[in-house]
Amino acid sequence: MPAFDLSSRTVLVTGATSGIGYEIARQLAERGATVLLHGRTLDEALAAADALVATAGLDAARLIGLGADFARLEEVEALARRVVADHPHLDVLVNNAATAAPERHTLTADGNELAFQVNFLAHYLLTCLLEPALTSEAGGRVVNVSSSLHRTASIQWSDPQRARRYSRLAAYAQSQLALTVFAADPRVAAVSVHPGICQTGLLPLYGIEGGPAAEGAAHVVRLCDPAVEIVNGAYYDRDQRVDPAPVATEDRTVKRLNKLADELVAHHA
Repeated sequence: MPAFDLSSRTVLVTGATSGIGYEIARQLAERGATVLLHGRTLDEALAAADALVATAGLDAARLIGLGADFARLEEVEALARRVVADHPHLDVLVNNAATAAPERHTLTADGNELAFQVNFLAHYLLTCLLEPALTSEAGGRVVNVSSSLHRTASIQWSDPQRARRYSRLAAYAQSQLALTVFAADPRVAAVSVHPGICQTGLLPLYGIEGGPAAEGAAHVVRLCDPAVEIVNGAYYDRDQRVDPAPVATEDRTVKRLNKLADELVAHHA
């Protein structure tokens, strides 16, 4: 992939302490972007920033560590407040943080199924709260790191927390479908991308071998480049724009999901 200059851009990458997120942060910083690295804790985020400086020779001033546990919506809210205060103009938000759903049905302190909250609801809340920074100037965009597994999913509208029938794979797939549907929300220009199956902590969900995380990250970073025109709600499989699952672009589904998400994050939004 040819290098492009991002020296005037500020990008927040969630889940930037390992896997694809770490590689996304590295490639963005190599192109001159100021990168806000989010980790589950501030210590993890600062350690990732230090590692990038030590191993990739990156400018420490361009790497800013931020901590928030996405299993706690109050921490997501605090993260958004800090970003808006410190970076009133944000060019790109990369919604990358993800967890493989646990083997057993697990609820967060907020009462949501763990994968649904970490992979989708936290990003929904974060994106909504960062809207003023993302739209402060023309060209702000959101890149959702989704998964081809969204095609196998359905959103259980009557039981989104999957309390009645829980399957680890179905819960993860539902969270990825929700994230993909959310890209069609009209508030901020957004796209989704399946970066390919990579050697990360999520690999066991796919049951096959994966490629290097850096390869997957490159497909995400390309979509952060303002020279790459995007269509709101578009879905990419690596570097190819393809149709997502038909349900992902249905206007009714987008509205229904927004209503559900608004209810579930209500006291934080």
